[in-house]
Amino acid sequence: MLHNKKRLTFTLSAVALAAMSASPAHSAVVASIKPLGFIAAAIADGITPVEVLLPDGASEHDYALRPSDVKRIKNADLVVWTGPEMEAFLTKSAAELPASKNLEIAGLPEVKPLLIRGGEEEDEHEHDHDHHAGSEKSEEQDTSHTHHHHGEFNMHLWMSPEIAKQSAVAIHGKLLELMPQSKAKLDANLQQFEAELADADKHIGAQLAPVRNKGYFVFHDAYSYFEKHYGLSPLGHFTVNPEIQPGAQRLHQIRTQLVEQKAVCVFAEPQFRPAVIDAVSRGTSVRKGTLDPLGMGISLTKDSYVKFLSQLSSQYASCLNGA
Repeated sequence: MLHNKKRLTFTLSAVALAAMSASPAHSAVVASIKPLGFIAAAIADGITPVEVLLPDGASEHDYALRPSDVKRIKNADLVVWTGPEMEAFLTKSAAELPASKNLEIAGLPEVKPLLIRGGEEEDEHEHDHDHHAGSEKSEEQDTSHTHHHHGEFNMHLWMSPEIAKQSAVAIHGKLLELMPQSKAKLDANLQQFEAELADADKHIGAQLAPVRNKGYFVFHDAYSYFEKHYGLSPLGHFTVNPEIQPGAQRLHQIRTQLVEQKAVCVFAEPQFRPAVIDAVSRGTSVRKGTLDPLGMGISLTKDSYVKFLSQLSSQYASCLNGA
C-alpha cells in the first residue's frame, strides 16, 4: 500500500513537472536589443527576469525572428523595443500584443520631443548615386533599407542618457500595472537607476571634455544622441546601413579629410570590421578605434546600462586621446 502511495506521488510529481515544462516561462520582460535589456534589468531587478531577443554579434538592422523568439514575445509580460523604424523584425509580433504588454520607446510622449532628425534619407540617396548608378540591385537594397529602417528621425535612442531615463520611468510604470504588489521594490530600483545614471553622466562628461574638439569618423550613424549629449565633434559616418558598403565618392571624401588631418580617429564596430576602414586610413597618421553600440560582452545586471555608457565613453576617449 505504502509502495503504491509512493508510486502515485511520484507519478503526480512527474505530471506536474511535465506540465510546467510544457507551459513556457511566463513572467519575463523581453527586450529587443541588449541596451534596452540593460535598462529593463535595472528596473526589474529582484522582481522578474529580463531576456534579450537579439543575440550578440547580430545586427538590429537585419535580424529575422526565429519561431522560439515569436513564442517568447507572445508569452512575455512586457516587450520593450525602440519602434518599427529600428526593429522592423518586431513590427508584426508587437502589433499582436495588448497595449499593456507593448512598450515602444519611440512612441512615448516624453521621448518624442527628444528625437534627433536623422537626415538619413538624403544620405541614403547620396549613397545610391555613389553605389554604381547603373546597378539596380544596390539601389533597390538602399531604397528598401531607407523604407524599413530610416525615416525622419535617428532611432538609436538607447544612446541618449535622457531617453534612457524616460525609458526606465516607462518600464517602471508598465511593471507597476502588471505587478502592483512589487511597488516598493520597483520604486527603489527606479530611484537607484536614476541616481547611478546621474553620477555616471557627470563622470563621462568630465572624461570626454578634453576631446570635445577632436574630429573623427564613425562606421555607421548610430551615435548622434551620445555625441550631442556630450558635445563631441564627429566629422561624419561611413554608412547609414552597416550592411551596405559606402560608395567610392563617400570614401574619397573621408580619405581627403583624413589626409588633411581633419580627423584623428576612425571607429569600426565589433560586428562590422570592414576592410574599407583599413583601406581609407592606410598611409595616414589617423588612429583606429572600436565603438560598441550594443554592449556586446556586457551581461544583464542592474548596473549594466551605466557600464555600457562608461565603456562607450572610454572607447571614444582612448582613441581620441591617443592612449
